Amino acid sequence: MKDTTRKKILRWFWGLFAAGVSSVILLLAAVWVFADIPSFEELENPDSKLATQVISADGEVITTFHIENRSYVNYEDLSPNIVHAAVATEDERFYRHSGIDFESLARVLVKTLLSSDSSQGGGSTITQQLAKTLYPREDVGSPFKMVWIKLKEWITAVKLERNYTKDEIMTMYMNQIFFGSNAYGIKAAAQTFFGKNPIDLTVEEAATLVGMVNKPTRYNPAINPDKSLARRNLVISRMEKNGFLTAHERDSIQQIPINLSYQIQDHNAGLGPYFRDMLRRTMNARKPKRSSYNQYEDYKVDSLLWADDQLYGWLNKNKKADGTSYNLDKDGLRIYTTIDSRMQRYAEEAVAEHLGKDLQKSFWRDLRWKTHKPFSNDVDQKTIDQLMKQARRWSDRYRIMKENGASESEIVKSFDVPVKMRVFSWNRKGYIDTTMTPNDSIRYYKSHLRAAFMAIEPETGHIKAYVGGPNYRYFKYDNVRQGKRQVGSTIKPFLYTLAMQEGMSPCDKVVNVPQTFMVGDTTWTPKSTDKDEWIGQTVTLKWGLTKSSNNISAYLMKQYGPHAMVEMMRKMGVGCYLDPVNSLCVGSADITVYEMVAAYNTFPSKGVFVSPMFVTRIEDNMGNVLGEFSNRSQEAISEYTAYLMANLMQGVVNSGTGVRLRAKYGLTGEIAGKTGTTNDQSDGWFIGYTPSLTAGVWVGAEDRQVHFESLSLGGGSNMALPIWGLFMQKCRKDQSLKMDPNEVFMAPAGVTLNLDCDGSDADAAVKAEESTDYFFE
Repeated sequence: MKDTTRKKILRWFWGLFAAGVSSVILLLAAVWVFADIPSFEELENPDSKLATQVISADGEVITTFHIENRSYVNYEDLSPNIVHAAVATEDERFYRHSGIDFESLARVLVKTLLSSDSSQGGGSTITQQLAKTLYPREDVGSPFKMVWIKLKEWITAVKLERNYTKDEIMTMYMNQIFFGSNAYGIKAAAQTFFGKNPIDLTVEEAATLVGMVNKPTRYNPAINPDKSLARRNLVISRMEKNGFLTAHERDSIQQIPINLSYQIQDHNAGLGPYFRDMLRRTMNARKPKRSSYNQYEDYKVDSLLWADDQLYGWLNKNKKADGTSYNLDKDGLRIYTTIDSRMQRYAEEAVAEHLGKDLQKSFWRDLRWKTHKPFSNDVDQKTIDQLMKQARRWSDRYRIMKENGASESEIVKSFDVPVKMRVFSWNRKGYIDTTMTPNDSIRYYKSHLRAAFMAIEPETGHIKAYVGGPNYRYFKYDNVRQGKRQVGSTIKPFLYTLAMQEGMSPCDKVVNVPQTFMVGDTTWTPKSTDKDEWIGQTVTLKWGLTKSSNNISAYLMKQYGPHAMVEMMRKMGVGCYLDPVNSLCVGSADITVYEMVAAYNTFPSKGVFVSPMFVTRIEDNMGNVLGEFSNRSQEAISEYTAYLMANLMQGVVNSGTGVRLRAKYGLTGEIAGKTGTTNDQSDGWFIGYTPSLTAGVWVGAEDRQVHFESLSLGGGSNMALPIWGLFMQKCRKDQSLKMDPNEVFMAPAGVTLNLDCDGSDADAAVKAEESTDYFFE
């Protein structure tokens, strides 16, 4: 080849090379100048739709509100295992490059393009992958646009490396990546797959999660366990290759199976779903309108909340700096609550244990003898038809078919056609797959007993546990704050409180005889609940409440009247509609568990009603305090009266309808409380308190026409009280809660009282603990 020819070729080669380099430089410059490269502020605060965290009083994230289930963590909250796994698998030279790894790119060019070896990956660094999250590639369109986006990612990666430390970049990366199963970021992934925080991840768990990054579905251990295991072991091998593990550690860890604690963190999952739902409703509340309420009292209660409670309607009362409203699902708020995660867990366990292992099985047996299951035999067909019609109209099937133009007859007919469905079950999985008609599924769900539980701390009013039903995924209705049910004999302590406030004492005696009231032109005599041998006897008021005697309650109602009783209940925090009639003395009113527990809490709070409180403060995602909250309190009764009532209600637990707390659940110390059972055993109640905790339970079916036939099974002492007993057992066994079983109700300063009523109470308590017979209302 002539020298002139060689020179021409070299000139052309270097010319083309220079032109290529110049083109790349010009293209990069154009991208830098004209492309929408994120600012430093945007890099630090990406629009990542952060999950709002609901945080317990003991520091646990009990649930989140989210579109993308994402919660940020700091670098110090990351296990070194997860960092080492990510570096070994995704970017071996992470700590040596400046955003773009040209050595890796060269390897990809040679091996992937020339040798057709696609196993080498795409050559992207962790920093580039972080930058990639800012430029979604859906519908890229043309190759030029793809190149444009890739160059933007490169420039963003360089900017990230120039302005952040490697630890900060790793933190942003771990908070951005998607792991599948609705888990965005390492914190959500650790919770979803292993029920852990990122700091607690082991080597094998970290390797499993990092192995999922490129293909979240293919390597999902819950969906494809074999492929996930192989991928995990590959990550572990790379960790050994890069010096993060020894060969011995690699071999031993690879033998460990993948042990999941898998639960998708959707709106049905997590601790306290009913509480979370109530919190959302409260914060989203709008200013009440009278036209939206059937009862004026309910409108008044919500109006006072709107005026006095900062949390009620918080999202509609407060704005961000830019004037827009806060969004629970994507603004990353931190809501600090009064809930204790341990107590919340014990409350949910107690509900599931009693309903799932005991009560529901008894109810299934009770149903065998009913003609129109699950409705009681004394319910007429017209009522049953109406209840079924109402249930159909509330269903998604009815709504969807109606929206699609189906006629009423077509919709009704479809409810008799068998279909495959998944329904709730108390089995280990929580569901069963079956085939049944939609009408049968309605009856099936109506045959399941529901429950409500709330625990509150005296004096502070802090709600510590809140359970609105048996299973939020299948039973959305919140029976704590939304549901109103007849309260039965749990209303009686309010009447006795009125008597104590007016100067009577627990040891005052009355004759136990039925009482008759004039109601217009007719008379009404409350049904006696006492044994025949007790009728005509002189008894103490303490005996009357201990035995839940309707005769004694009616006697007190005659002394003070229903209006005085309503006024007393208002002072103690019951704000809902109360009809001032004589039957109020035996529990004819419909009241929520929320209001009943709050009112009972006045007793251990030494006579002061404290409005329930469940949020202490709200912060934004940077930790700035947006709101701090306190509750309202007022003296409702005297401290002396509260002490007398504690003595009265201890009799219920020591020797009355609440005696199985001692005899079956072995609870010691001073406990006061009251059971309640309504007509036909439709509702079972127990509300009890110690000096440091008040808790209430309701159990019943969705419809009052679905109930136990016998009082022994359907009474409050069998339906509701066991949940209270199980909950308290669990709390007292947990040493971290420091619950003292020996605490006592303190008498007011300077007051000395003998409330043994001639010593009979002490004897009765001993006999009750030795007895296996229980009282029922």
